[in-house]
Amino acid sequence: MGGVLIIISIVIPTLLWADLRYPYVWIAVAALLGYGWIGFLDDYAKIARRRNLGLSGKRKLAYQFGMGFAFAGILLIMRAYGEFSTAMNIPFLKQYQPTMMIQSFLSSPWTYVLGVAPFCVFVALVVVFSSNAVNLTDGLDGLAIGLMVIASGALTILTYAGGHAQLAEYLQLARNPHTSELTVFCGSMTGASLGFLWYNAHPAEIFMGDVGSLGLGGAMAVVAVLIKQEVLLLFIGGIFILEAVSVILQVGSYKLRHGKRIFKMAPLHHHFEALGWTESKIIARFWIAGLVLALFALTTLKLR
Repeated sequence: MGGVLIIISIVIPTLLWADLRYPYVWIAVAALLGYGWIGFLDDYAKIARRRNLGLSGKRKLAYQFGMGFAFAGILLIMRAYGEFSTAMNIPFLKQYQPTMMIQSFLSSPWTYVLGVAPFCVFVALVVVFSSNAVNLTDGLDGLAIGLMVIASGALTILTYAGGHAQLAEYLQLARNPHTSELTVFCGSMTGASLGFLWYNAHPAEIFMGDVGSLGLGGAMAVVAVLIKQEVLLLFIGGIFILEAVSVILQVGSYKLRHGKRIFKMAPLHHHFEALGWTESKIIARFWIAGLVLALFALTTLKLR
């Protein structure tokens, strides 16, 4: 449950140095605390039972989706007051900005729910998938937190650029001055992850647990949604996503192909362990791959 220390190290600097008049800051902090609380309940159940049995999968997903839909609802309220835009930025296609909403249904109160349903489902899926992806990656000493240093560092750059008038115009980003305050949050997330990595590097002296992995994953996705860079999250958190996809493919193959597996083990880092790679080699190479993907995500801003 060392993730409690990570959350404290993010929340305190954010409350001290961010402009708390902007709701974006509170939403990011709430996502971190909310998903961290779900992870805390899971970790505490494991400790109390002294077995590797926390919350049931269905119960954990119910909590996660409930919070994801609540987050989407808050964004819709902000949209009604002109504080948020549902249009997404697509790399290389600066003129194409899908909203994930059915515009023809929004004009009538009777069909409004149907009009916003795709957006709510999309947002909930992004946040839930991201939080679980970080959780699945947290299987080797320093692997997940090292990748989080890279991802949160990239988000720090994106939040600063999106809130800066000159940079946003130069990079052809939809400028939102409110997102600039998220720079403090993302910078705190980077610093807290670096500090934790000092003690979590192989051989680890402390472990983040679900409270840290779910909280960080949820916060990462929420920031991406707030700054309208959901697509770039595929690259910023690319290794996290590959780890989660490897589990989905493995489980699907096992059930649909009568016990046949795609990987020797899942998540993906265990597959390479089974191939004979040392733990330090897996961690270093996954970090390198994560850094390359994050740098690619940042280069797409200029290539647009």
